Amino acid sequence: MIIWLSCFIPVIVLCFAALQYKRLVALPEGTPVMKQIADDIRQGANTFLILEYKHLSVYALVVAIILAVVLGWYVGVAFLIGLTISSLAGLIGMKAATKANVRVSNNARVTKDIGSAFSVAFQGGSIMGLSVAGLASLGLLLIVLIFGIGLGQLDPSQIMIQSHGGLIHFIPFPMTVSGYALGCSLVALFNRVGGGIFTKAADMGADLVGKTELALEEDDPRNPATIADNVGDNVGDIAGLGSDLLESYVGAIISSIVLILHTYLLLGAQKISSSTALHLTYYPLIFVLIGLISSFIGIVYILRKKNISNPQKELNTCVLISSGFTLVFTFLFSWFYLSKIGQVELQNLHFTFGIVSPWVAAAVGVIIGILIGLTAEYYTSEKLAPTKELSNFSKGGVSILITKGLALGMKSVLLTVTLLSVGILASYKVAGLYGVAMAALGMLSFIATTVTIDSFGPIVDNAGGIAQMAGLSPEVRTITDTLDSIGNTTAAVGKGFAIGSAALAALALFASYIYAQLGPLDVGIGHLDTILILNIMEPRTIAGAIFGGALPFFFSAYLIDAVVNAANKMVQEVRRQFREIPGLMEGTAKADSKKCIEISTQGALRQIRIPILIAVGVPIAAGFLLGPNFVGGILLGTTISGIMLAIFCANSGGAWDNAKKRIEAGEVEGEHKGSEAHKAAVIGDTVGDPLKDTVGPSLDILIKIMAITSLITVSIFKVIHLF
Repeated sequence: MIIWLSCFIPVIVLCFAALQYKRLVALPEGTPVMKQIADDIRQGANTFLILEYKHLSVYALVVAIILAVVLGWYVGVAFLIGLTISSLAGLIGMKAATKANVRVSNNARVTKDIGSAFSVAFQGGSIMGLSVAGLASLGLLLIVLIFGIGLGQLDPSQIMIQSHGGLIHFIPFPMTVSGYALGCSLVALFNRVGGGIFTKAADMGADLVGKTELALEEDDPRNPATIADNVGDNVGDIAGLGSDLLESYVGAIISSIVLILHTYLLLGAQKISSSTALHLTYYPLIFVLIGLISSFIGIVYILRKKNISNPQKELNTCVLISSGFTLVFTFLFSWFYLSKIGQVELQNLHFTFGIVSPWVAAAVGVIIGILIGLTAEYYTSEKLAPTKELSNFSKGGVSILITKGLALGMKSVLLTVTLLSVGILASYKVAGLYGVAMAALGMLSFIATTVTIDSFGPIVDNAGGIAQMAGLSPEVRTITDTLDSIGNTTAAVGKGFAIGSAALAALALFASYIYAQLGPLDVGIGHLDTILILNIMEPRTIAGAIFGGALPFFFSAYLIDAVVNAANKMVQEVRRQFREIPGLMEGTAKADSKKCIEISTQGALRQIRIPILIAVGVPIAAGFLLGPNFVGGILLGTTISGIMLAIFCANSGGAWDNAKKRIEAGEVEGEHKGSEAHKAAVIGDTVGDPLKDTVGPSLDILIKIMAITSLITVSIFKVIHLF
């Protein structure tokens, strides 16, 4: 009954998001020029996403058929549900963002009030945040209702290792939710990789010719790549961001479900009752719904607030309200919902703090996530020492600036990884591997707020671009630039949350992968110690770990190559237009922005195949070739090197970006826009763009989609492999 009633929560939230969208589009767009620019951005973003989803549908159909034939029709259907949910989240968020951007510009033009413009941008971001959390939780509830309850997969008599085709053995419900997660992951990979290549190709092309060669302002309407750059903010940082965090959210939930159901089978009904197993299966689902309610309260509080003077304070308040209510409400829920679990069962589950152990583990995740976010802010904020020092080094030229930025990113890895290690050890001590999964879930439990704040950044960035291209007063651009600066800070914190949750979710999925190798003879053995082992000194495991450690580097190199190849074409096109279109430099002729959008679109869609094959194909091919131990090693190596590379890329790129902004704001003594130091900083920012906005976010998805793919297919290649 509680699951049926829970469905009303995401439905109500989604209805509220629809109401906010209706109110948003009722606001005026501004002058005819503003409307035209916004329409160009909107059409470019819609065209790219539609083309990308057409490409995605081909891969999705093949995967769904294979899953249905090999593992069961219900796995294929769950995969398609996940695919649809994640695609919708990206599409809704992008539509809201491309409607909000011009309305933020117009509000700043009419009111000249930063608080009023902030409210419009926050409203646009809230539509994205509430849609992501609402759709993800509603999709999972549908999976539970249709397959878990409707088909009886969560009936205690059906929670068993079943045979498929005589050789393949798995538990149906964990396989079903894994299929759902794979659907979400595939969309996230497409949106992050495709959107990342698109946006950074346009950004690099616009900066290298416009700023460095021709000394044009940011978002100068004469620059043909400007519209494409603003389109890229939506397809990469809105659609990509939404599907990325949705995938992390789902991955954390399903890892806890898979772990508890396998633990129940291993320990046997004598040590954990079926009632306790089901309670702990439903627990993460209800936990995130409470987080959704808490986020809803925080978001509505900000939406209803008048006379805002400090936008940064309001964003922080929203996070504090959402996280605070989440922790309080989930504690009360845990205390009552888990109260019937007996003391012996708690000991068998290694719940150190009794019935509130899962909550304590989630609280550890929240704290570690905030600390990781603050670490990212420390290394990337233009107001703090590392980036201030980096901006001063721009006076020494490009080589010195880039070398210094590389060192900054490398330094930042240790502290972040230390915090992750503490989080893993603490959450495991509190509630075992289930606790690690709950720690990841804790970081993402108020995802509606996290996505709202992260979406705010690209919206105000676009608003500034429209203001510049439409020739609005400098006062308007000052408002949008101030909001954009706040958005950059929140984006750095958001990347920290994404990396931290990816690491914890990947570990939980990795443990689920080892559990998924179990067969009927392992059921009811009464202990876990001899099962949950991956022998690192076994040759196949260590060979897999070395190979897996190299994969993120090859994956990253391919993405950077893809961005650079498309950016090179963009640079040539921008140069051609300035050379061949009479009056373009003087502003009497109009640039051909559609050609630049076409270059970015083609560059992204042509280059997306290899990353997909790496993420999905490598674990499958390796499994059928060398078996589960080799794949286990690959997952271990990929997770370790992928996390570190993602942290390095995010922080180096963010620091270079904000070092440039310090010079543009006149905060570096003796330097200004157009100076040699500024040109060096622009190049540094250009080097960092594909690192922070393409490689870093895509690595988060890589380690999770490889783990989910391996989790789904291990039941096959554990018995069918060549060597």
